[in-house]
Amino acid sequence: MTTELDTLAPPRPSATIRSATATGRRVTARAALRRVGELAQQPTLVIAWAIVLVVIGWAIAPSLFTSYGPYDGDPAASFAPPSAEHWFGTDRLGRDLFARSVYGARTTLTATLLAILIAFGVGTLIGLIAGFAKGTVDTAIMRVIDVFLAIPGLLLAMVVVSVLGYSTHNIALAVGISSIASFARVMRAEVFTVLTQDYVKAAYGLGVSRLGVLARHVVPNSLSSVIALAALEVGAAVLAVASLGFLGYGAPPPQPEWGLLVAEGRDYVAVHPWTSILPGAALAVVVIAAHRISTSFRKGQRR
Repeated sequence: MTTELDTLAPPRPSATIRSATATGRRVTARAALRRVGELAQQPTLVIAWAIVLVVIGWAIAPSLFTSYGPYDGDPAASFAPPSAEHWFGTDRLGRDLFARSVYGARTTLTATLLAILIAFGVGTLIGLIAGFAKGTVDTAIMRVIDVFLAIPGLLLAMVVVSVLGYSTHNIALAVGISSIASFARVMRAEVFTVLTQDYVKAAYGLGVSRLGVLARHVVPNSLSSVIALAALEVGAAVLAVASLGFLGYGAPPPQPEWGLLVAEGRDYVAVHPWTSILPGAALAVVVIAAHRISTSFRKGQRR
C-alpha cells in the first residue's frame, strides 16, 4: 500500500546506475594506481617534482627552511666554509649563503612566473590573431615575429632592461618579451591545424559565426600545445632571469637573488669556491628539475 510519504520520497537509484557508478570508481582508482606506478618507474621525475616543490616552499615560506635572515651578517664568521651550521658557508660579510639562496627563490621565481605569464598571454593572442585572420594580417604579424626570432633572447632581454631600467620587474618584462615570438608561432600553427578539422567545417556549415567558432572550437583546441610550451619555458626563464641578475641587470645588492649570489662570489671563487659554486649548483639543480618535468609534459602530450 503506497502512502503519501512514499509518493513524495525521491526515487531510489536503480541497480544499473549503482553498478555503473561503482564501475566508474574502480576505473578511476585503477587509473590513479597506474599513474602512481608510472611515477614509481621514473625516479628522476619524482626527484624533480620534490626539488621543485621544495623550492616553491622556499619562495612561499622561507623562514621555515632556515633560521638565518638574508641580511644577517657576522663579521667574525666571514668566509666560513660549509658546515652543519652554515650549509652553503658564508660570504665576505658573514651572511649565511643558504639563507640568502632560500630567500632569493622568491625574487627569482616571481620574475620567472611574470615572464611566463607575459609571454603566454601576449604570444598566444598574437598567434591566435595571425592564424585566424590569415592573409595580409598573418603575413605582417609573422614578419615581425621573424625579426624577434632572429635576435638572441638574452640579447633582446638585455636591450629591453637597458631601456626600462634595472630592476627585477623589468627583468621579468624583458624575459617575457623575448619569449613572445615562440608562443606566437606555436599558437599560430595550432590554429591552422584546428581550422582544417571537420568539426570546424561542420560548425561553419551549421551557420555558426566566426566568433562562435573561435570561442567554441579554435581556442579550446589550440591551447594544449601552448600550455606544454609554457612548461618547457619555465627552466629557460629561470636561467634567463638569473643570467640577467648575474650581469647586474636585476635586483641591486644586498637583495638576495640567485644570479646576483653567484656574481657576488666570483671575485673570491679561487680562494673560497663555495661562495659561487654552491648557489650556482642550487640554481642548476632547479633548472634541470624544471626541464625534467617539462619533458614529461611534452611526452604526455604526444601520447
